[in-house]
Amino acid sequence: MTLPTGLIRNGQGKVLKIPNQEAQARLALVFETFLQCRSASRVVDEFNRHDLLLPRRDRFGDLVWKAPRVAAVLSILKHPAYAGAFTYGRTRTIRREAAQRRPSLTRLPQAEWRICIPNVYPAYISWETYLQIQAILKDNHAEYDRNKTRGIPRPGKALLHGLVYCGECGHKMVVQYKGGTRYICNYLRQQYRTPVCQYIAADPVDTRVVDAFFQALSPVELDVYAQAVAKRQQQAERVAKAQAQHLERLRYEAAYCERQFHHVDPAHRHVAAELEHAWEVALQALKQAEAAHKQRIQGGTPPENALSPALQAAFRAIGHKLPALWPTDVLSQAQRKALLRCLIDKVVIQRARRDQIHTRIVWRGGETTTLEVPVAVGALTDLPTAPQMAQQIRGLFAEGTSDDEMARQLTQHGYRSPSQPSVLPSTVKGIRLKLGLMQQRSQSHPRRITGYLTVPQLAKALAIPPHWVYHQIKRGTVAITRDAATGLYLFPDTPQTLEAFRQLQAGQRTALRY
Repeated sequence: MTLPTGLIRNGQGKVLKIPNQEAQARLALVFETFLQCRSASRVVDEFNRHDLLLPRRDRFGDLVWKAPRVAAVLSILKHPAYAGAFTYGRTRTIRREAAQRRPSLTRLPQAEWRICIPNVYPAYISWETYLQIQAILKDNHAEYDRNKTRGIPRPGKALLHGLVYCGECGHKMVVQYKGGTRYICNYLRQQYRTPVCQYIAADPVDTRVVDAFFQALSPVELDVYAQAVAKRQQQAERVAKAQAQHLERLRYEAAYCERQFHHVDPAHRHVAAELEHAWEVALQALKQAEAAHKQRIQGGTPPENALSPALQAAFRAIGHKLPALWPTDVLSQAQRKALLRCLIDKVVIQRARRDQIHTRIVWRGGETTTLEVPVAVGALTDLPTAPQMAQQIRGLFAEGTSDDEMARQLTQHGYRSPSQPSVLPSTVKGIRLKLGLMQQRSQSHPRRITGYLTVPQLAKALAIPPHWVYHQIKRGTVAITRDAATGLYLFPDTPQTLEAFRQLQAGQRTALRY
């Protein structure tokens, strides 16, 4: 069996770690960095930021140092030999078709491996750590809606992406940003072309779940500052050691090239020229690495313990300070999502009523919290509590309560406006006017002018809509001008006026003039 980089066989066939401390330390750093960053691409970013290379094998099996790539990091993280296990049958060959030159391979899940024997090879990590890494990689898979994984935290607005499940059918919901942030259950539509199961606005659900997260976190006292300092110092020490080993290897290569050049016969010009060129290349690589190392030292960050005591206290009381830090720029959107995932396993949502979302939070460990989240609706009639609110307004108005005070009391009793979680004074006024409850006498007694009828009064007497009369005036069928004193259209209050309009409406007359 071919061994991965970092493991070799000796003359007796026994598997040992590669006799190169730099390669061993670099492979261990890959695992440690991944457990901290939880993403293979971020491991590559960290290695590139510190100018660190990865140990790999060339086609002859010799050790070479190459720039880090995501594929190389994934191959290291996924190989069970680094956890000390001998495995066989991790892939399956798929029969090639006529158009394919080579047969294709598919990776099998661990349960389908033919052989898996732990504690055979010298291990870089434990088997439990290997399983943890595989779980993180599976959870980071981009197609989380199909694979039932959460995906890595991304900078999108939806805080619960990858955590939300449909309460109707049980499938994972996806995020839609077109036309506003929404959680959509479209699994059945993709599979069976049925209508979308649920469309639910994301903002009210996210806000309520974040409040529950703060309530769960508030009694916790975390010494985050001390833990962060310790991990940062350990990581810095490992990186500094890796950089020192990198420089040591380059110095050795330059010295080796120099010795080769001095031991060659000067008369053998072609060999001497090639060795001189190799020496110059090694010296140039060493010079560049030393300059980069010197620049990193000069531009290094101050020590972690340089933080002020006030900021250290804020870190230690993060459970209480987090609600204040949450809306600021201190945390990125991906960091907010990562914090939520520390405690929340999944969130199940279902539209219980048109104005309410039934939400169940499943915490890490199995505990659940059930919430009823109000959502905006289009009209007052969509609220099931609208009739009860109208009765409350009728009673409060009889007591002489103002609109603002009624709105405050109704909010305290659990009522709300269609688009807001509280009752607005404008909502109270609208309901009051529909009930005919006027605060001023002039509001309930329309203007009356002796001997004349206004358009609303004329329409009421004829039992027709007022806009029909206005339409006839606008089109010129009824010729009349506004009264200069009142600015109203005034018609004579006589039976003849009513009869003339009845004839006009019946089509017996074509025009009226006043």
